[in-house]
Amino acid sequence: MRFGIADYGMNVWDGGCYDYLSRSASLKEIGYEGIERLTIFSSDEAIMKSSQLRQLGMDYSTVRGPSVELSIRWTSGLGKDYVWTQVSEQANFDVFCRQINRMREICKTWGIQVALHNHMGTPVETQEQLETFLERCPDCQLVFDTAHLAAMGGDAVEIVRKFAHRLQVIHIKDWLSLDPTAENWTQRGRFCGLGKGNIGLDNLEILNTASSLGYKGWVFVEHDTHLQEPLNDLKDSREYLRKGGF
Repeated sequence: MRFGIADYGMNVWDGGCYDYLSRSASLKEIGYEGIERLTIFSSDEAIMKSSQLRQLGMDYSTVRGPSVELSIRWTSGLGKDYVWTQVSEQANFDVFCRQINRMREICKTWGIQVALHNHMGTPVETQEQLETFLERCPDCQLVFDTAHLAAMGGDAVEIVRKFAHRLQVIHIKDWLSLDPTAENWTQRGRFCGLGKGNIGLDNLEILNTASSLGYKGWVFVEHDTHLQEPLNDLKDSREYLRKGGF
């Protein structure tokens, strides 16, 4: 397995990413090997950023461009394996699946996969919805977020056991439940560092299960919410993984 960062929470804390290279250097220093999505706005920037990361000894697993079409082209051209689904998340479930199946058809012509990030507040947030989605979209891979599923009462270990072959990458974090009865998921709690939640989520068990089933891909630590300098939180989570054998 390779361990990197999904840096959404860092952007929230800082207000954005102001220097991709310095951020990557800081993450390498605390033990990470890459960042999930290379955000680019031109082909020149794509070459510059990807070559700088390579020189630094860091990597990335997919590209996020200014449009879904460019994300697909540049991901393929830079030799990466997948793009995130980018469809109408507020559409009904049937439309959602139809659009993703169409996106998969296009991605196949470019030699890459399309992968869904399961997420609270979308048509794929519960375990039942996730399993139904994977049945309805059989060629779509999964950016599997353990805490989004667990916070909705799902069993992440069971998903790994059933769908190990569909895992494109894994997002790991923990969930601190504050008001589970709140109507809006953003008010029910917050995401936190590994081992610091209160819902019994065991990311080490999830990773051990995935490893036992042959998973060797990227694992991205993602702290959506930081209450202190993000590098401190991310360093703690990397130590948590090391102590757990990763």
